[in-house]
Amino acid sequence: MDMANALLGRFLGAALAAGLLLALTGCQDDDGGARAAGDGAPVVVAPGKPGGPARTLSPEQAARERPDDTPNAADHAYVRRMVEHHRQALTMSALAPDRASAEGVRRLAERIAAAQGPEIGAMEKWLSRYPAPGAGGGAHEHGAMPGMATEQQLAELTAAKGADFDRLFLRLMTAHHEGALTMAGEALAQGNNVAVEEMANEVVATQSAEVQRMRALG
Repeated sequence: MDMANALLGRFLGAALAAGLLLALTGCQDDDGGARAAGDGAPVVVAPGKPGGPARTLSPEQAARERPDDTPNAADHAYVRRMVEHHRQALTMSALAPDRASAEGVRRLAERIAAAQGPEIGAMEKWLSRYPAPGAGGGAHEHGAMPGMATEQQLAELTAAKGADFDRLFLRLMTAHHEGALTMAGEALAQGNNVAVEEMANEVVATQSAEVQRMRALG
């Protein structure tokens, strides 16, 4: 699909950027042995352009050339909103053990909880490290998040049992995941922080696969 291809291209580009500078304690000589810089100080090898020679830099030069990944507004908004988005997925998944009739639906709910619980922890840790300037968006952001189930839909899911629960869970969770993919795509396009990019790529990989499973179950 076009979105998947675009996100894959973004992921590969990030991987290349992350590999721009390779910190080494020395260079390799022709015999494969390590050789230090002339004064014995550690050196950093920066790969050149395709077909071009590598450059040897001091650690200070390498630090200056490292891309600035200071979090921007898009990074903060994505992480803050995705915490709430994931929490709703956990709420929905917690209903499955007592209400779902299909074993596949119960297993899917278990996988969602197992993946998104730790992701919430990682995102909250990121927020504690990079507190957003000013007040958060609060309820306004919650209402604007794509894929979020309404209070009425959650009430209907809570009241459903058996096959009715299975159908409603798959429909709501598919929409929920598709909303998460939209948010991740926006973060990859507009954000600047490497850690947020890694988290968004993880959401893309995991939830794209789960969407396919849900469509097969439905």
